[in-house]
Amino acid sequence: MSMSTEALRLHIGGKIRRSGWKILNIAPGPDVDYVGDCTDLSRFATQTAEMVYASHVLEHLGLADFPKALSEIRRILRVDGTLFVSVPDLEVLCRFMLSPELPLQDKWTVMRMMFGGQTDPYDFHKIGLTRDFLFAALAQSGFRKIKLVSNFGIFQDGSTAVFHGTPISLNVIAK
Repeated sequence: MSMSTEALRLHIGGKIRRSGWKILNIAPGPDVDYVGDCTDLSRFATQTAEMVYASHVLEHLGLADFPKALSEIRRILRVDGTLFVSVPDLEVLCRFMLSPELPLQDKWTVMRMMFGGQTDPYDFHKIGLTRDFLFAALAQSGFRKIKLVSNFGIFQDGSTAVFHGTPISLNVIAK
């Protein structure tokens, strides 16, 4: 059941309030509007969101939950709605990990980007995504006009992360 019929801008995984956006997070926090899992967005009515933003969230889902979350996001988005999704780019991270020049300490940092910081029970990555995997999954969930961008210009978060001068995120806009 919907909390409101007004256009929704939903920031999945957000922690800091921003005007015009509601936050859904797996863990409660002072600025979190809804506590819950992005695989179950049943609290939001179909086609009520004009924008959904999920930065460094989907990699925390398992293989069964990943398509479920995309399906739920697609369901709540309006026909002309926009999904902004950012995930660690597994290809970029693998290149760093395989680089013989990268010091061991830096490889530990890369490993944490690949598998999660593991600072709390939710901070584990269960899947790795490449451009091809992400684009295919979005298309299978009914998204169209899928494009890779360098920056969303909406929030300062993992989507803007750079390691050794290289962006480490796949930032994708899907309609």
